[in-house]
Amino acid sequence: MNRIFLAIILIVTTAKTQAQIHELGVFAGGSNYIGDVGPTDYIAPKDLALGLVYKWNRSPRHSWRVSYTYGKISAKDADSDASGRQQRGYEIENSVKELSLGLEFNFFDFNLHESGFKATPYVYSGVSYFRYDEKYINNGRVYTEDAKGGLAIPMTVGIKASIADSFVLGFEVGARYTFSDNLDGSNPTDDAYEPYRFGNLESNDWYVFTGFTLTYTFGNKPCYCSN
Repeated sequence: MNRIFLAIILIVTTAKTQAQIHELGVFAGGSNYIGDVGPTDYIAPKDLALGLVYKWNRSPRHSWRVSYTYGKISAKDADSDASGRQQRGYEIENSVKELSLGLEFNFFDFNLHESGFKATPYVYSGVSYFRYDEKYINNGRVYTEDAKGGLAIPMTVGIKASIADSFVLGFEVGARYTFSDNLDGSNPTDDAYEPYRFGNLESNDWYVFTGFTLTYTFGNKPCYCSN
């Protein structure tokens, strides 16, 4: 966590402020996962998610964005609507530590140097690298192996508004399609655990962060023009 925070601070201090404005803030909300254990609701925040967000506004319509988010994910077959999962009765817990980089696009102009209230819906996508614990399940008991890394594609929609001269409040829902099928222990990558694989082995897992962002804006007034 401390290394990620220092990396974001380094990005801020080395960027040129004469041609853009910066935002630095926090994310707080909930997380959930969709896979082979528990319910399959896509937006159902139930566990805590916290993070840091930095944005480099290149125009009133788009900005580069980097974030670090920690979220717990858990699921119980007992909460599923599927009778087969209810009878199976598995439970799983894991955590996701994600570093994400990409582009945020505003549907309306969002010039932070113009006075007065302003708001806009936005979308965000890019690429995420995340760390999680490799697991497998044997007779209903969960075993944890080494931590692993994976890639995910973030697909986020939200709305934000300026609530003061230097603060922006947002609300967003961000689904992540992962290139892993073992956030829940259903498909361990080690072939030694092949007998313990279950569920749909052709479908990868998802996780979702839902919550609020609060950012502080700083930097000289930008020149939104072509060079």
